[in-house]
Amino acid sequence: MRYRSLGNTGIQVSPFCLGTMMFGLWGNPDHDDSVRVIHHALDSGINFVDTADVYSLGESEEIVGKALKGRRDSVVLATKVHGVMGDDPNAQGNSRRWIRHEVEQSLRRLQTDYIDLYQIHRPDLKTDIEETLSVLTDLVREGKVRAIGSSTFPPEQIVEAQWVAERRGFERFRCEQPPYSIFARGIEAGVLPTCERYGMGVIVWSPLGGGWLTGRYRRGQEIDMTTGRASRIPGRFDPSLPQNQRKLDLVEELEAVATDAGVSLTHLAIAFVISHTGVTSAIIGPRTMEQLEDLIAGADVRLSDEILDRIDKVVPPGTTLNRADDGWEAPELQQTWRRRRPEHLRAAN
Repeated sequence: MRYRSLGNTGIQVSPFCLGTMMFGLWGNPDHDDSVRVIHHALDSGINFVDTADVYSLGESEEIVGKALKGRRDSVVLATKVHGVMGDDPNAQGNSRRWIRHEVEQSLRRLQTDYIDLYQIHRPDLKTDIEETLSVLTDLVREGKVRAIGSSTFPPEQIVEAQWVAERRGFERFRCEQPPYSIFARGIEAGVLPTCERYGMGVIVWSPLGGGWLTGRYRRGQEIDMTTGRASRIPGRFDPSLPQNQRKLDLVEELEAVATDAGVSLTHLAIAFVISHTGVTSAIIGPRTMEQLEDLIAGADVRLSDEILDRIDKVVPPGTTLNRADDGWEAPELQQTWRRRRPEHLRAAN
């Protein structure tokens, strides 16, 4: 592995980051097997591990904690907070109250006394960013957290957080974790240039597009919409949607590009995202040892300018085929009433 700097933090991380969402109830429920997969990743040179409290409702963090016993100091450990963790309406979000509570739970599950990178998993428009940065700053000063980051934030909110941190003397986000793949290139227009401007590291999730860029989904084959990610995020996988039909067409074109490059489609997709100058690491999320070994086999793949240009012709820069792949949608797009003037005001004008 050729290690890279995580933004301007001085922390050196591998270009592959081991994502652990698939360890636990959501993927591989066998703790011992999951620990073996994590150990193999570490033995292969990966020193960067990313998890989240919400993954299998804490079970993923527990598995990571078991795996890092005796190896904690050589691993850059990242986790996240924000997601719903119970029926209590306050057991979620980016408030001081919740972050204060949940960081202690993550530390307990991970069996560690510090987190290298503590990330806000999604924006929370009900919580002032000053509130969030204030408590994160306290955690850094207490030594429980080394650096803080955001995940799936739009560029305007990344900028706002940087400005608030500067004005208030708070710790600033040192890293962003956005979705990025050949099929979801929207961050090239705003997020990546913004992160470069502020010296932020970027660790991208879903570089394989949720499995689309492994060749797993083909025309004529049914997609099981009742289990796994397809059941949780149907918009990303429903084959009846035109956006996903388009993916099926483009997979065939990309396989031809991969064949000419002498690599598998999976390795082409991973190499594409880590070739961008603004990307620090790509999160790989294997469920099994076989999947991990296949991904690691592509660690040294480098794509020529000619191959990258051909990918640009298949999916133009800045293009996201399916908005469901963005991971977060502004309320203004989700809620009709936010876009329309009330009827009594329309009548008055």
